[in-house]
Amino acid sequence: MSDGSRRIAHIDLDAFYVGVELLRRPELRGRPVVVSGSGPRAVVTTASYEARKFGVGSAIPAARARRLCPDAVFLPPDFEAYRAMSRRVMGLVRDAVPVVEVMGLDEAYLDLTGLVAPRAAMRRLAARIRAETGLTASVGIGPSKLVAKVASDAEKPCGFVVLSRAEACARFAGAPPALIPGIGPKTAETLRALGIDTIGALAATSPDVLAERFGARQGPWLVRRAGFQDDGAVTQVRIAVSESRERTFPTDIGDPAELERILERLSTQLCEALAKQERRGRTIAIKVRLDDFTTVTRARTIPEPTNDAGVVSGLARDLLREYAPARPVRLLGVRVASFAAADPVDGEEAGQLALRVD
Repeated sequence: MSDGSRRIAHIDLDAFYVGVELLRRPELRGRPVVVSGSGPRAVVTTASYEARKFGVGSAIPAARARRLCPDAVFLPPDFEAYRAMSRRVMGLVRDAVPVVEVMGLDEAYLDLTGLVAPRAAMRRLAARIRAETGLTASVGIGPSKLVAKVASDAEKPCGFVVLSRAEACARFAGAPPALIPGIGPKTAETLRALGIDTIGALAATSPDVLAERFGARQGPWLVRRAGFQDDGAVTQVRIAVSESRERTFPTDIGDPAELERILERLSTQLCEALAKQERRGRTIAIKVRLDDFTTVTRARTIPEPTNDAGVVSGLARDLLREYAPARPVRLLGVRVASFAAADPVDGEEAGQLALRVD
């Protein structure tokens, strides 16, 4: 590498939930295994690599997964077991490196700067995780969190990829922009409409051109991300800049009064959690997913931060009435953001705490 002295690793447990299940059911190794709920609206939580060959992936409807891979073994999620295993793994990670940013149950960033023989240290860590837990992990190492993250995904499972920024630009130039963390489906779709369908093309696009379509902030940011430019630090404490509650309904709901009652309950649950955390926010938003999977959000920012359930539910209700869904609703959610105690954070780095009530 020639990117200076900074070294960051991203470690990602391979098909983590499935991996935990296979420890309890070793007879299923080598077979397509899917972890998902069982309700009519259930989605896939994760799938083994054998199942992924059939097109089964996270977040697709479980019913579709059954059609794609009828021979797959479907298992219900056991989040208590996953959390317990995650604590074991992250304990091993922290034993190896002092500065660790845990991103979820199955992944973390590690600051390797100044560490002697960082590659050897990460190989030892991956081997120790496998020996002590039975799980495998993929590792990416680079001069930034962005390069490390994309590198860790490049050769799963059991990948170990080390890239400089220039090497990442060359290796992924022909990949779609959605490969870059922070570039979601809607942004990728807009880029395709502009004739930009690869990371290389995005990196070569004028920031001014993108600023006209995406805004003065996001346009240049997209070009920087496509050039794998990222100076975000590994931080041991991540502060969520928003918190939400949402619910997916077993049957689509078209009655506005019922939707408002559900929104009030979700707002109350959310505000009770915020009150315990002593957090107040200025932006209240709703999320509505229709029966045709159209998803919209509406938000309003108020002068003073709040965690008052009456204020939040009232504003959420007003936003819902203003939107007035024209079709039955599949999912409904409420969110509070712009916390009074939160530092300004770029959108692509913002953490969010969300609880789904299915």
